[in-house]
Amino acid sequence: MSALPSAGREWHLVARPHGWPTPEDFALREAPVTEPGEGRILVRNLHFSVDPYMRGRMNDVKSYVPPFQLDQPMEGGAVGEVIASNAEGFAVGDHVLHFLGWREYAEVEAGHATKVDASLAPLSAYLGVLGMPGLTAYAGLLETASFKEGDAVFVSGAAGAVGSQVGQIAKLKGASRVIGSAGSDEKVRKLVEEYGFDAAFNYKNGPVLDQLRAAAPDGIDVYFDNVGGDHLEAAISVLNPHGRATLCGMIAGYNDTVPVPGPRNMMMIIGKRLRLQGMLVRDHAALQSQFVQEVGGWLRSGELKYDETVVKGIESGVDAFLGMLRGENTGKMIVSLDQQGDR
Repeated sequence: MSALPSAGREWHLVARPHGWPTPEDFALREAPVTEPGEGRILVRNLHFSVDPYMRGRMNDVKSYVPPFQLDQPMEGGAVGEVIASNAEGFAVGDHVLHFLGWREYAEVEAGHATKVDASLAPLSAYLGVLGMPGLTAYAGLLETASFKEGDAVFVSGAAGAVGSQVGQIAKLKGASRVIGSAGSDEKVRKLVEEYGFDAAFNYKNGPVLDQLRAAAPDGIDVYFDNVGGDHLEAAISVLNPHGRATLCGMIAGYNDTVPVPGPRNMMMIIGKRLRLQGMLVRDHAALQSQFVQEVGGWLRSGELKYDETVVKGIESGVDAFLGMLRGENTGKMIVSLDQQGDR
């Protein structure tokens, strides 16, 4: 076995952001690399994920997941190559998915690592279309929103890692109409021409409610919410009686410094008998094998498409995260550390 590196770099949170995070809230620091302990593996990370939920972990508040600790490495999904193993079932050269991203090298407890097959899909796909965002889309549409064939579906943030999959899965499952919103005309074009949405609009070009009504003259039955704010209010107005909404994310308000008023049309929820339900992907682990089998089949057949916005180098990690919050990505935002070409 070749000698291990003596040190690697990792991103630390050094200040809790107030409002929008800034580069000064983070520090890229060097940490020693050592042989893995009993039952652990040492992984050279090849790609790591930056995701909207990470913004909430930067606040020191009680939530469904503990906050990032100051002056400690941040966490998140990552895929990499095992370079040393002290755990049964893992060998040098294996590729694994784990949760110690934001760093070049990670010592991972074997029970918290999952082997992945680079011959079935590019490794980065296990952070997106075949990973947490993909399962979020699949479970949020089919289970949380109780999607059924013939439903008309509206997806906000539809060009992102989750939204782009929601719309395509809805079409593959027999939606009568799929509508998406995005933040640029180029993303709108991609939704219709490449992802197969029936209609899409740029929310920056006019009131969301007016554009949604024009795109869905017969109303919608399902709303998949990644944005919140004016999108949620518009969806409540356009949802048909007994409509369902999956509340997955509300990125429009993640950096607000004061509470934002809720939708002004909440009374409609009563009269229309709507169901609005929040979701966390970890509640849907039982769907994992079904998800991988079905989505993997769609990927192999070419029926489901996905995009990645790849930023190179660990030093670009914070820029990638901030860019994702600003909507600069199409599909999944990935930070690639692989120095040996794409895998």
